[in-house]
Amino acid sequence: MKINLNITNKAKWLNPKVPYVISGPCSVESEQQVLETAKQIASAKQVSVLRGGIWKPRTRPNSFEGIGEVGLPWLKAAGNIVGLPVATEVAKAEHVEACLKHDIDVLWIGARTTVNPFSVQEIADALKGVDIPVFVKNPITPDLNLWIGALERINAVGITRLGAIHRGFATHEKSVYRNTPMWELPIELKMLCPDLPIICDPSHISGNHELIAGVAQKALDLEMDGLMIESHVNPTVAKSDAEQQVSPDELSKIIEELQVRSSQSNNQDFANNLERLRSIIDEIDEDLIHKFSSRMDVVEKIGAYKKDNEVIILQLERWEYILKNRTEIGQKSGLSAGFIKKLLDLIHQESIRLQTKVMNE
Repeated sequence: MKINLNITNKAKWLNPKVPYVISGPCSVESEQQVLETAKQIASAKQVSVLRGGIWKPRTRPNSFEGIGEVGLPWLKAAGNIVGLPVATEVAKAEHVEACLKHDIDVLWIGARTTVNPFSVQEIADALKGVDIPVFVKNPITPDLNLWIGALERINAVGITRLGAIHRGFATHEKSVYRNTPMWELPIELKMLCPDLPIICDPSHISGNHELIAGVAQKALDLEMDGLMIESHVNPTVAKSDAEQQVSPDELSKIIEELQVRSSQSNNQDFANNLERLRSIIDEIDEDLIHKFSSRMDVVEKIGAYKKDNEVIILQLERWEYILKNRTEIGQKSGLSAGFIKKLLDLIHQESIRLQTKVMNE
């Protein structure tokens, strides 16, 4: 089922640069800092929008929480000097009002705000009657409905130049990333809202400037419309998120080396071979689904057998054996241990659900 959003065609309001890039410092720290960063970023002519954080929601108190409203004219002036529209994050109505007063061109709602419908509605109410582009970052938690709900609230007050930002999710999963990408969620959002522009924030996903280029390339390969990358004239002295910011020179190199691939090809041999390979996958998937169905039939029989003999559902030794054995089989077949673990976890959850149902009948 598609989500009906009344939004302007992205080709009509996104800057035509490919990819669409929003860049600038994590935080506006001084008039000189934001202006020098803007000049160096703009010189390469690769960036569509200059960003700068004004208010910074911090996890712990007594850390740098942004320069505040005094930084808005600095950001706007820097944008005017280099000929770029400017963007910043808003978390409450007061922020929206200050941004409108200083003619900020683009707003975005951060992950910590998206997670709270009350805060999003407050921002939406402050935007009534305003024609300004607004991006909504995914919530911190991997909850697609919260993300969609925030987009719907902003759209409902008349914001039609609307977009989403994928910045990863906070999970307990061990990862090289600061925020787990969980690419399946923005892909699902794209399926539900095919006309909605979705850009990626590799800086917050990575948490490490060395990983940004790889995340950015993957985002484009997944047909995202652009990128938000934090860039500071001197990242080593940045007052916030220094480790995930790149210098303007590094930013330019990242963008230059990105491969912007097409979603289609005019090569007929390619099209024919792709269709043939996809047909093979379709047949394999059908076989897999039938196999999974047969497996679950056996699971239900085991559940009934356990019920008759008053045996608990979870057999830990058996589960540990399955994990070890199937992982070894999978690795010998060229599959990663991580993939096998995720697949087995899904199968195990469904098995427990079915056996619980049998036990309670």
